[in-house]
Amino acid sequence: MLTEAKKAKLNQFKAVFIEYTVPKTIINDFDKLRLHHDLAGEKPCMMLSGDTGCGKSALIKHYYDNNPPHFADGRRKVPVLLSRIPSNPSIESTLKQLLHDLGQFGAKSSKRVRNGNEIALAESLVEQLKRSGTELIIIDEFQELVENNLGKKRRDIANQFKYINEKAGISIVLVGMPWIDQIADEPQWSSRIFIRRFIPYFKISEKKELQLFIRVLKGFANRLPFSDKPRFEDLDIALSLFAISNGCLRKLKNFLDSALTEALISDAVTLDKQCLSSAFKAWRPELDNVFEMNVNEIEGCEVEQYSTFKPDGPQDEDPFIDTQFCKQVPLVQLLKK
Repeated sequence: MLTEAKKAKLNQFKAVFIEYTVPKTIINDFDKLRLHHDLAGEKPCMMLSGDTGCGKSALIKHYYDNNPPHFADGRRKVPVLLSRIPSNPSIESTLKQLLHDLGQFGAKSSKRVRNGNEIALAESLVEQLKRSGTELIIIDEFQELVENNLGKKRRDIANQFKYINEKAGISIVLVGMPWIDQIADEPQWSSRIFIRRFIPYFKISEKKELQLFIRVLKGFANRLPFSDKPRFEDLDIALSLFAISNGCLRKLKNFLDSALTEALISDAVTLDKQCLSSAFKAWRPELDNVFEMNVNEIEGCEVEQYSTFKPDGPQDEDPFIDTQFCKQVPLVQLLKK
């Protein structure tokens, strides 16, 4: 099995984040929003959306980890508050989640705040944000407001975020699934959301998109704990990895994590095609192994339409519509489009 040293190598790779074009743009957006903290006037907000597995949560965690809480002048500073909308949210549970993630619901937190009403919670949050020197608030899973809080309840929570944005003087980033765009229809947010970004899945039907995917693959290859770096940029390997992931970053990374585990267990000197093939057999033994195919035989698909949420449909219909992909075809056909 894995030694402690090998576990450390695996954990280090699991934490790898590749800053390709889209994440770099978004990180630059975050930095610009923080500049407004010390400037007069309204604090602009941002909406960040993307389908499941596109890398939203990994990106905001990466940014938070690079701007962590720290102590300065004898006080705990939280330059970036990373929080989330709780499941089946209410105003109270949402405010308490923010206070908890700010570090204000520990053993020493006041009973008045823990048991306080919405006004007391909101006032306490604004006060603690100012004391903590918070410059940016990032709220994940914001689609929960669309899915669970239609009508007045959703508007009330949106009003609380408007209050925090104004009183604390801090920009807020709303992060979630593609249907958080519906939040932009709220009067409280329509004029506040200054930046909108969407993280797409990778596609290979255009040359520049294939080149981007290959750059990301090379980024992962260069961060593997081997002196002999694998050639993920070779077309047969690149197309095999695309077929496994359908362009979804999470699926790609999960497979590479699994393949690295297999390589470390077997004392491999690199994560070559043979190791990738063995990992695929262990992962999906019922499927034909893409790493044993000729490059012209590797089939896959890419995204055509991202998932949606339509709450206004008939009650007996599922309001969630899954991500739609093109028909499974030899991937070399997509390259010729």
